[in-house]
Amino acid sequence: MPMKQTKILLIDDDTSLLKLLSIRLTASNFIVETASSGRQALGKLPLFQPHVIITDLRMEGMDGLALFEAVHARYPSLPVIILTAHGTIPDAVDATRKGVFSYLTKPFDSEQLLDNINAAQRYGYPQSDSNTISADQTWRSGIITTSPLMDELLKQAWRVAQADVSTLIQSESGTGKELLARAIHAASPRAAEPFIAINCAAIPEALLESELFGHRKGAFTGADRNHTGLFESANNGTLFLDEIGDMPLEFQAKLLRVLQEGEVRPVGMTQAVALDVRVISATHSDLESAIEARTFREDLYYRLNTVILELPPLADRCEDIPLLANHCLSQLRQRADTCLAHSFSREAMELLMTAPWPGNIRQLLNVVEQVAVLTTSAVISASLVQKALRGKAKELLPLGEAQSQFERDYLVQILQMTRGNVCQAARLAQRNRTDFYKLLHRHQLEPALFRHN
Repeated sequence: MPMKQTKILLIDDDTSLLKLLSIRLTASNFIVETASSGRQALGKLPLFQPHVIITDLRMEGMDGLALFEAVHARYPSLPVIILTAHGTIPDAVDATRKGVFSYLTKPFDSEQLLDNINAAQRYGYPQSDSNTISADQTWRSGIITTSPLMDELLKQAWRVAQADVSTLIQSESGTGKELLARAIHAASPRAAEPFIAINCAAIPEALLESELFGHRKGAFTGADRNHTGLFESANNGTLFLDEIGDMPLEFQAKLLRVLQEGEVRPVGMTQAVALDVRVISATHSDLESAIEARTFREDLYYRLNTVILELPPLADRCEDIPLLANHCLSQLRQRADTCLAHSFSREAMELLMTAPWPGNIRQLLNVVEQVAVLTTSAVISASLVQKALRGKAKELLPLGEAQSQFERDYLVQILQMTRGNVCQAARLAQRNRTDFYKLLHRHQLEPALFRHN
């Protein structure tokens, strides 16, 4: 029996078939949203957030394969089932090679369709039913979000957690890398075992080996007792190595050996200790550039990143800002009786949502705490937020102005690429020369200025 919470986005430009399939799937207790074109489906995708997509292959405008590629670029773990006529089977086979979950040839019976949907559910993210909803919500409870970007990332994180592979979390500082690592641990079979975190940048190089591997009494001056290292402390659980990119190069070889051999030798001991530890590492650095600069070992990099997860910066998930700001405010009120603030004014929240946030969530929480301490009323004003941001809020342009600015920047870029050759530029922009000249005139751009000697 299908799970009641399963959501299906159904796309077909044949309205009669679309209606028929929608009725059948709704009768099978699926939640169904329909779209009559690929473009319409992409518009519905972020809000509806389906668990499975079913699309016709041959459609006017954006066909099923183009739709799949657009979906897969942003939601790589979302299963897509393609419907095809007999004459387009070679195209469907090609689509499957590119990552489409499955295809069905028309006509097909309802049981065949249901079997494919159920298989897609098993392949994808676990659905919320009465048996799984508690665990499903608990593992990610520390991450506050309604962002489709974050939802997709958490789906990937859940799948990674089940696979028990080494994982590298890559993102800017302040995005919540440790929270994601804890969520992966909580979703994994190791959830009942220890989760140990260490910031590699915060430990002096001379102490790093002892801290991670441990030492025995008398191993060096000042070692007056045995010390269990973090690898041993995390045995059977998860060890989180934050800011792995800042680990000294000399120590990286020792870490690599531990990861390869699955055992650790405490300082001052000749006997190795067997380990069963999952390692999750994180960095804000570009490790591939560090490899080229010979400050990070390439072999260690590939040992650590069986899977890479990329946390989006806060600016890319601005829909989460009200949630995060209000959650922080609620926690502040619980901790301090003197906190008067209960909410933000509309103008204050608009400032928060349009700020650039180079420090990401860490910076947002700092700003919220600052204005909560300083406010003398229940509603936090825009002026307080503006002062805390130190004028860093960015202006949100009207749509027409933003479109015009993008268009002009695009034209400048393409003229630079072609060195002012209008024929070539028009061809790259897929516009005829007359239309292209009109665009240049509208933005007062002179091709001759881009011609180099």
